[in-house]
Amino acid sequence: MQLRTQVSEIAGWTVVSLYGELDVATSPELRELLVRLVGDGAERLVLDLEGVDFLDSTGLGTIISVLKRVRTHGGDLRLVSTQPRITRLFEITGLDKAIPLLPSLDAAVAGG
Repeated sequence: MQLRTQVSEIAGWTVVSLYGELDVATSPELRELLVRLVGDGAERLVLDLEGVDFLDSTGLGTIISVLKRVRTHGGDLRLVSTQPRITRLFEITGLDKAIPLLPSLDAAVAGG
């Protein structure tokens, strides 16, 4: 399965909505997009994972590398997901402590 992305701007945040599977096959494409966005000045990113059907360790690695890149540029990264199978991955790995995992896009862009 492919990974579709949609990029938008909301309240000063660059929102990347993901649809499909974020795995070993699709992670390089996402990494390339996110690196380009950060390079173009997007320092406040939201990854909307609500449309993600599957997330593996390669996908998690991509998210971690983007987190490091964004923070190196003085920015911030937030995630949106209410799917138990996705949020559980972040809890198990402890990544929920490093990256805010929020229940809605509105919550992700609020107060930023």
